[in-house]
Amino acid sequence: MPRVIKRRQFLQASLAATASIGLSSVGANAHRLEENIEALVIGSGFGGAVAALRLGQAGIETIVLERGRRWPITNAGNTFSTYQNPDGRSTWLSPTTVIFNQTPIDIYTGVLDVKVGDGILAYRGAGVGGGSLVYNAISYQPTKENFYRVFPRSIKYEELDEVYYPRVRSIIKPSPIPDAILNTEYYLASRIFLEQAAKAGFKTRKLDIAVDWNIVQQEILGQKVPSAITGQVYYGLNSGAKNSVDRNYLSMAEATGNVEIRPLHVVTAIEEHSGGRFRVTCNQITEQGAVVAKKTFVCRYLFLAAGSIGTTELLLRAKQNCTLRRLNNQVGQFWGTNGDAVTGIATSMQTNPTLGGPGTAVIEDFDNPIAPLVIEPVPFPIVPQGVYAALALAITKPEGYLTYNRATQSANLFWPKNSANNQKILQANLDAYQRLNQANDTALAIPPDFSSTGHPLGGAVMGAVCNTYGKVRGYPNLFVVDGALIPGSTGCANPSLTIAALAERAMDRFLNKIPQDKEWD
Repeated sequence: MPRVIKRRQFLQASLAATASIGLSSVGANAHRLEENIEALVIGSGFGGAVAALRLGQAGIETIVLERGRRWPITNAGNTFSTYQNPDGRSTWLSPTTVIFNQTPIDIYTGVLDVKVGDGILAYRGAGVGGGSLVYNAISYQPTKENFYRVFPRSIKYEELDEVYYPRVRSIIKPSPIPDAILNTEYYLASRIFLEQAAKAGFKTRKLDIAVDWNIVQQEILGQKVPSAITGQVYYGLNSGAKNSVDRNYLSMAEATGNVEIRPLHVVTAIEEHSGGRFRVTCNQITEQGAVVAKKTFVCRYLFLAAGSIGTTELLLRAKQNCTLRRLNNQVGQFWGTNGDAVTGIATSMQTNPTLGGPGTAVIEDFDNPIAPLVIEPVPFPIVPQGVYAALALAITKPEGYLTYNRATQSANLFWPKNSANNQKILQANLDAYQRLNQANDTALAIPPDFSSTGHPLGGAVMGAVCNTYGKVRGYPNLFVVDGALIPGSTGCANPSLTIAALAERAMDRFLNKIPQDKEWD
């Protein structure tokens, strides 16, 4: 939103102060430890959670390293911070919140982080469960046509459609909003969105949402703390309605007895070790970010799942420091925003724009004369009454890139916001909203805003750094299983379902190939 971008200089200053926390020197009393493990997973979002479960089920001893803390839902209903009273739990190691309003908070290992780039703000989750803690819970499968606008034909869409998408759904259990809930005051903005879209002739439908609608109903009845119904999506749902992966994939992985999750472990380096193994160095931190121990892990199989920004930064650092010498020059390239653009629609009626999350429905404007896109209603706490917010997703070219900055020991992110392709997507947005407004006597209260993304994708993409199964070129036992693998877009759809499905596909391939113990393509 425009209010976020105005904070850029402040964010750059404040985040610079905490960006190097994972690389800071260890205190005199900190312990230095080394462990050997068969498989190591870095990150615990969708890709990491899939990898952890399948490794555990295969009987492979696995450790999952996660920089953030656990966020267990309790009967007290106060696990997460709220928009109305944000505190350190809202934000990753920052003196202020980084979304909506610049509110001073205690520095803490909170759930939402931002990467301040040149031309973009990229939001990401932090904690056991990764991005699933803070996402809109939309489980959206792209159409075959749109899928192949992004991905190579060597990935069989039919296989994803028949095997891997259903496999993910069977675990995160997404479902459309029941009419009884949609018809409440809390989801007024969604109903207005659907009515106005239908009047304008758009194709619409409900989306599958990874929430427990029974718990949402309990919120409405006053039996659970109001969370989803009050739009508290981006800091976590205190009612426990969101089916984040810590509550399914990861809990199932731990239940195998073969997987251990280590929260508050910030990975700082990856290097080659003897016998084709890897040594991974990390700092164990407190919930306030202080380093209490330096640890190293030696593993046979290494799975990178720290998200597009995190995974790419680790690979760039390894390349820069010559600890993974066979990485190619494509590391850091082909990054994109999934075409994210937030817009506000002004109406002449009450909209309850801050209520009713997560997102519930979609306009599918695949025949847009300029470029295909989708539009989804989303709750935003800073949108005034009479307006509702919408998020558009399109197929952006992966024109962004990350480079390694030795001075800050972190990655710099660059996004060409004014490129010809991004201007084309802007015009496609304006075309769709013009049709919506003409049919409904509405107007744009907030023009399409491309200044931020909650869907960072790319940096270690298939066909460049990896094959389509995530195996890193030159390293038979190193794999990328998260959004870094995807070239900038998931084909006019929210990425989580596709990230998880591709990770399921990769783990099937891996587990079928390890008996041969040889490099595979």
